[in-house]
Amino acid sequence: MLSVMIVDDHPVVREGLRGMLAGEPDIVVAGEAGSGDEAVALAPRLRPDVILMDLRMPGGDGLSAIERLGDGYRIIVLTTYEGHEDVVRAVAAGAAGYLLKDVSRAVLVAAVREAACGGTVLSPAAATCLAARPEPAPAGPPAVLSAREREVLELVARGLTNAEIGRRLFIGEATVKTHLVRVFGKLGVSDRTSAVLAAMELGLVRRRGD
Repeated sequence: MLSVMIVDDHPVVREGLRGMLAGEPDIVVAGEAGSGDEAVALAPRLRPDVILMDLRMPGGDGLSAIERLGDGYRIIVLTTYEGHEDVVRAVAAGAAGYLLKDVSRAVLVAAVREAACGGTVLSPAAATCLAARPEPAPAGPPAVLSAREREVLELVARGLTNAEIGRRLFIGEATVKTHLVRVFGKLGVSDRTSAVLAAMELGLVRRRGD
């Protein structure tokens, strides 16, 4: 069973999401929270496989909650906002997905399953936001990643969290973050998804199926 925690300040939204997930044989709603602060307090007790997180909430917003919860949780942002800054900040904070609240039941259920398996789920608008980035300066040298940086980025591309990458490579989570910061600087990006996209275009990381 995949356990889900719903985080939204509107009870009617939480009830609607619970109803959308009801009846799925492999999904159970383990709990609900009405704010980011409440989610941070409740998540360690529930240990949900996936968290559906609203962005704008009184009593602690979603972005702050994502940052505080860290890489130990698979979090899908579920919001009415699709601005570029919101998308970039959410993914940079560690969100595994970004969907709008008008998403269909089938897409929501599929997204929960994909996120639980380590995948990334993005609405078309969110994917466009992340793919849109400044073109590299033509006079600059090509990005050169170290062997370790490429290893880390390959695992990011497979959907692993920083903690999982650390365990796989036998290094600390803080070291993984340090490698990613260096990668971001070399590629001229600000988040994990943009780093993977840029590295694939440059041939620094293999595309899935290659």
